[in-house]
Amino acid sequence: MNRQLPTRQRIRKAMVIIAFLSFPITMNFLSPYVIIDSAMHGIVNGSLILFGLMFLSSLFLGRAWCGWVCPGGGMQEIIEPVNNRLVNGKQMDWIKWMVWIPWVSIIAWLVIKAGGYTSVDFLYMTDHGISVDEPMKFIIYYSVVFLLIGIAAFVGKRASCHTICWMAPFMMIGRWIRNQLGWASLQLQANSEDCTNCKQCTKNCLMSLDVNAMVQNGKMENSECILCGTCVDQCPSQVIHYAFVRPK
Repeated sequence: MNRQLPTRQRIRKAMVIIAFLSFPITMNFLSPYVIIDSAMHGIVNGSLILFGLMFLSSLFLGRAWCGWVCPGGGMQEIIEPVNNRLVNGKQMDWIKWMVWIPWVSIIAWLVIKAGGYTSVDFLYMTDHGISVDEPMKFIIYYSVVFLLIGIAAFVGKRASCHTICWMAPFMMIGRWIRNQLGWASLQLQANSEDCTNCKQCTKNCLMSLDVNAMVQNGKMENSECILCGTCVDQCPSQVIHYAFVRPK
């Protein structure tokens, strides 16, 4: 019999699933293309603003966005029963940077070519605030959905987060800056002396991290950690906990 999820994880899963169900409304505000189109016209659009907010939030909350409110995360968690295999991050984590760096470079080039940002339109290409409002946009919507869940279904847990996510690098850069400046932020902490090496934390990690090794080494901070708290709530010995602390 499956054990019921802890309350916090039920709330978190509900939040990412609601984020996914809201994706027909929010897609343009997370779009890697709409921000390019607006850059060609020197317009600050909704996705640029939202990506900027992700970066700022990461200075204090790390990648909590990914674990708690990302629609792409919700899509992949829904499909997880199809393939819950752990992903080898060392082989895949670099791929998203190969996506992100050229994409950001194109945006910067287009903005320079347009003479800089000269206006703000939060609802750029988004009539009435709804992203999917015509047949062609439904095709785009389902293409994005099938791409994200397809990778996870064939490769493993949250594989799209490791490979094609264009949002994660904003937060990873913010996290790196935070660590360099030594700012206090939301992080995981562990009491390694209480660990029984059951490895439930590693087995249940959504990002396929070797959390058990992190606990043993006393280094819980990891660039791929999305602060979902699964390891916190699934640890039978309550070894891991949240804390708002300075990086070690």
